[in-house]
Amino acid sequence: MTALAPHLSAFLLEHLPRDRGASRHTIDSYAYGFQLLVSFAAKRLRVRPCALEIEQLNADMILAFLDHIETGRQNTPRTRNARLAAIRSFFRFLEYRAPACLHVATQVQALPAKRVEEPLVDYLTRAELQTVLDAPDRHTRSGIRDRAMLHLAYACGLRVSELTGLQLDDVTRPAIDTIHVLGKGRRERVLPLWKETQTVLRDWLRIRPATSDNAVFLNARREAMSRHGFANRLAVHIGTAQRSAPSLARKRVTPHVLRHTCAIHTLEATGDIRRVALWLGHSSVTSTEIYLRIDPSEKLDILDAGVPPQIKRGTFTGVSDRLLAMLEASHGR
Repeated sequence: MTALAPHLSAFLLEHLPRDRGASRHTIDSYAYGFQLLVSFAAKRLRVRPCALEIEQLNADMILAFLDHIETGRQNTPRTRNARLAAIRSFFRFLEYRAPACLHVATQVQALPAKRVEEPLVDYLTRAELQTVLDAPDRHTRSGIRDRAMLHLAYACGLRVSELTGLQLDDVTRPAIDTIHVLGKGRRERVLPLWKETQTVLRDWLRIRPATSDNAVFLNARREAMSRHGFANRLAVHIGTAQRSAPSLARKRVTPHVLRHTCAIHTLEATGDIRRVALWLGHSSVTSTEIYLRIDPSEKLDILDAGVPPQIKRGTFTGVSDRLLAMLEASHGR
């Protein structure tokens, strides 16, 4: 039997950052997923987490865990698939590090991901967006900070990890006209800022507390704003904005919805999906095509370019009477 703890530690602390070049966000996500798995397996087997063995995390245990997070924790199928992807990655790592576990690793990697629906992404109309951007109180430090975060998240189409990970050195100063973004997969991009975005960001940097933390956006403890912290602040301002835009009450506005909103508005303005992909930092236009399903402009162009088909009733020719009789008999059953 093979102890789990040393191999899992090596995977998270050495393999991911050193060999895979994984970001801190990816490592944190993987670590949290394995925390859930280890806790579930230890409770099910009635052993201490540190006493778990790799062979105990067989396909049946993994499937039970995936069902648990989907039903017991109300996780979405997408989250379930993300947890499974992390587990598969760990067992691929074990193939060469712990050959004795090859049989279990093969079983786990054969587990299929769950098929998920691909609904249309949520986004805000321009009127709704403006109401959200105007929601923070401009006369308080936190309001000025939140206003800058909201403007930057929308205008640059930032992922929440990109926004909270933004460092002072990533902002060109004194002009404050561009920002340097380190995105998913360690892909870098430099984005210009609108005049209004420059203004609100400059207002925040002017009153930003002096601290040893180099993050652009700080919380009340003068530490880097976390992803959950930004989500909480956004929820507060959505509540305020609903008074002026009641339609927001029917929408679930998350930080990623601001990124979707940027993508849709950019597509409407340019009509070029490649420019949207470049702005968002997508590695492939394929990832950006989800926005084409929302934007009706290209579909209207298709309608304008063609005409409704004029289909006439046809008849069978060149076939025997016996064949027609068989088809008619089959159709009538």
